[in-house]
Amino acid sequence: MAELDDIPVTLIDGRETTFGEWAGKVRLVVNVASRCGLTPQYAALEDLQERYADRGFTVLGLPSNQFLQEFGGEDKIAEYCSMTWGVTFPMTGKVKVNGRGRHPLYTALTEVPDANGTAGRIKWNFEKFLVLPDGAVHRFRPTTVPDAPEIVSLIEGALPR
Repeated sequence: MAELDDIPVTLIDGRETTFGEWAGKVRLVVNVASRCGLTPQYAALEDLQERYADRGFTVLGLPSNQFLQEFGGEDKIAEYCSMTWGVTFPMTGKVKVNGRGRHPLYTALTEVPDANGTAGRIKWNFEKFLVLPDGAVHRFRPTTVPDAPEIVSLIEGALPR
Protein backbone atom coordinates (compact mmCIF):
# COMPACT_ATOMS: atom_id res chain seq x y z
CA MET A 1 0.00 0.00 0.00
CA ALA A 2 2.31 2.66 -1.35
CA GLU A 3 0.14 5.62 -0.36
CA LEU A 4 0.25 4.64 3.32
CA ASP A 5 3.98 4.01 3.16
CA ASP A 6 4.59 7.58 1.93
CA ILE A 7 2.86 9.17 4.93
CA PRO A 8 5.26 11.08 7.21
CA VAL A 9 5.49 9.96 10.82
CA THR A 10 7.28 11.64 13.72
CA LEU A 11 8.44 9.20 16.36
CA ILE A 12 8.11 9.97 20.06
CA ASP A 13 11.82 10.86 20.24
CA GLY A 14 11.32 13.44 17.47
CA ARG A 15 12.87 11.42 14.64
CA GLU A 16 11.14 11.98 11.29
CA THR A 17 10.36 8.96 9.13
CA THR A 18 7.49 7.54 7.09
CA PHE A 19 5.04 4.71 7.65
CA GLY A 20 7.09 2.96 4.97
CA GLU A 21 9.89 2.41 7.50
CA TRP A 22 7.96 -0.73 8.38
CA ALA A 23 6.98 -1.65 4.80
CA GLY A 24 6.85 -5.38 4.17
CA LYS A 25 5.95 -6.04 7.80
CA VAL A 26 2.63 -6.87 9.35
CA ARG A 27 1.79 -3.62 11.17
CA LEU A 28 -0.73 -3.15 13.95
CA VAL A 29 -1.51 0.57 14.21
CA VAL A 30 -3.15 1.58 17.50
CA ASN A 31 -4.18 4.96 18.91
CA VAL A 32 -3.04 4.61 22.49
CA ALA A 33 -3.67 6.55 25.70
CA SER A 34 -2.05 6.33 29.13
CA ARG A 35 -5.03 7.10 31.36
CA CYS A 36 -7.86 5.08 29.80
CA GLY A 37 -9.81 2.08 31.01
CA LEU A 38 -8.39 0.23 28.01
CA THR A 39 -4.76 1.15 28.82
CA PRO A 40 -4.05 -2.40 30.10
CA GLN A 41 -4.19 -3.42 26.41
CA TYR A 42 -0.57 -2.23 26.34
CA ALA A 43 0.38 -5.58 27.93
CA ALA A 44 -1.15 -7.59 25.07
CA LEU A 45 0.31 -5.21 22.47
CA GLU A 46 3.79 -5.69 23.92
CA ASP A 47 3.24 -9.46 24.09
CA LEU A 48 2.39 -9.51 20.36
CA GLN A 49 5.48 -7.40 19.65
CA GLU A 50 7.73 -9.78 21.55
CA ARG A 51 6.12 -12.90 20.08
CA TYR A 52 6.16 -11.90 16.40
CA ALA A 53 8.76 -9.12 15.89
CA ASP A 54 11.45 -11.51 14.67
CA ARG A 55 9.05 -12.81 11.99
CA GLY A 56 8.27 -9.38 10.50
CA PHE A 57 5.60 -7.86 12.74
CA THR A 58 5.43 -4.57 14.58
CA VAL A 59 2.97 -2.66 16.67
CA LEU A 60 2.98 1.09 16.05
CA GLY A 61 1.50 3.10 18.90
CA LEU A 62 0.14 6.56 18.15
CA PRO A 63 -0.67 8.44 21.36
CA SER A 64 -3.68 10.71 21.11
CA ASN A 65 -5.27 13.05 23.59
CA GLN A 66 -8.47 13.54 21.60
CA PHE A 67 -10.40 11.66 24.27
CA LEU A 68 -8.57 13.60 27.03
CA GLN A 69 -6.81 10.56 28.48
CA GLU A 70 -3.17 11.07 27.52
CA PHE A 71 -0.30 12.81 29.27
CA GLY A 72 0.80 16.24 28.08
CA GLY A 73 4.31 15.62 26.81
CA GLU A 74 6.00 12.95 24.75
CA ASP A 75 8.70 12.42 27.39
CA LYS A 76 6.07 11.58 30.03
CA ILE A 77 4.24 9.25 27.62
CA ALA A 78 7.45 7.44 26.65
CA GLU A 79 8.53 7.06 30.27
CA TYR A 80 5.12 5.78 31.37
CA CYS A 81 4.90 3.25 28.53
CA SER A 82 8.42 1.98 29.10
CA MET A 83 8.34 1.84 32.90
CA THR A 84 4.75 0.64 33.38
CA TRP A 85 4.21 -1.68 30.40
CA GLY A 86 7.75 -2.43 29.16
CA VAL A 87 6.85 -1.11 25.71
CA THR A 88 9.50 -1.82 23.08
CA PHE A 89 7.45 -1.18 19.94
CA PRO A 90 7.72 2.13 18.05
CA MET A 91 5.63 5.04 19.30
CA THR A 92 4.94 8.34 17.58
CA GLY A 93 4.49 11.78 19.03
CA LYS A 94 0.93 12.72 19.92
CA VAL A 95 -1.47 12.85 16.98
CA LYS A 96 -5.06 13.75 16.26
CA VAL A 97 -7.13 10.82 15.02
CA ASN A 98 -10.34 12.71 14.17
CA GLY A 99 -11.41 16.08 12.82
CA ARG A 100 -9.35 19.08 11.77
CA GLY A 101 -5.66 18.35 11.94
CA ARG A 102 -6.17 14.58 11.86
CA HIS A 103 -2.91 12.78 11.15
CA PRO A 104 -2.74 11.73 7.47
CA LEU A 105 -2.34 8.09 8.49
CA TYR A 106 -5.75 8.27 10.17
CA THR A 107 -7.25 10.12 7.21
CA ALA A 108 -6.42 7.04 5.14
CA LEU A 109 -7.10 4.33 7.72
CA THR A 110 -10.53 5.61 8.78
CA GLU A 111 -11.78 4.93 5.26
CA VAL A 112 -11.48 1.21 6.09
CA PRO A 113 -14.68 -0.36 7.45
CA ASP A 114 -14.77 -2.63 10.48
CA ALA A 115 -16.31 -6.14 10.50
CA ASN A 116 -19.79 -4.57 10.57
CA GLY A 117 -19.07 -2.47 7.49
CA THR A 118 -18.72 0.81 9.39
CA ALA A 119 -15.92 3.20 8.40
CA GLY A 120 -15.30 6.72 9.61
CA ARG A 121 -14.28 8.34 12.87
CA ILE A 122 -12.17 6.70 15.54
CA LYS A 123 -14.63 5.92 18.33
CA TRP A 124 -12.21 5.69 21.27
CA ASN A 125 -8.66 4.92 22.36
CA PHE A 126 -7.10 1.61 21.27
CA GLU A 127 -8.82 1.28 17.91
CA LYS A 128 -6.68 -1.08 15.83
CA PHE A 129 -5.76 -1.30 12.16
CA LEU A 130 -3.86 -4.35 10.99
CA VAL A 131 -1.97 -3.47 7.79
CA LEU A 132 -0.77 -6.55 5.94
CA PRO A 133 2.22 -6.60 3.55
CA ASP A 134 -0.12 -7.05 0.55
CA GLY A 135 -1.85 -3.77 1.42
CA ALA A 136 -4.98 -5.25 2.96
CA VAL A 137 -6.17 -3.37 6.06
CA HIS A 138 -8.39 -4.84 8.78
CA ARG A 139 -10.08 -2.60 11.36
CA PHE A 140 -10.87 -3.60 14.91
CA ARG A 141 -12.78 -1.44 17.37
CA PRO A 142 -11.31 -0.52 20.80
CA THR A 143 -12.93 -3.30 22.81
CA THR A 144 -11.40 -5.99 20.59
CA VAL A 145 -8.32 -6.96 22.56
CA PRO A 146 -5.00 -7.01 20.67
CA ASP A 147 -4.58 -10.76 21.11
CA ALA A 148 -8.13 -11.64 20.04
CA PRO A 149 -8.24 -14.78 17.86
CA GLU A 150 -9.37 -12.83 14.79
CA ILE A 151 -6.33 -10.55 15.03
CA VAL A 152 -3.80 -13.27 15.88
CA SER A 153 -4.99 -15.50 13.02
CA LEU A 154 -4.53 -12.65 10.52
CA ILE A 155 -1.06 -11.89 11.92
CA GLU A 156 0.02 -15.53 11.80
CA GLY A 157 -1.47 -16.01 8.33
CA ALA A 158 0.53 -13.08 6.93
CA LEU A 159 3.88 -13.89 8.57
CA PRO A 160 6.47 -16.30 7.19
CA ARG A 161 6.64 -19.59 9.05
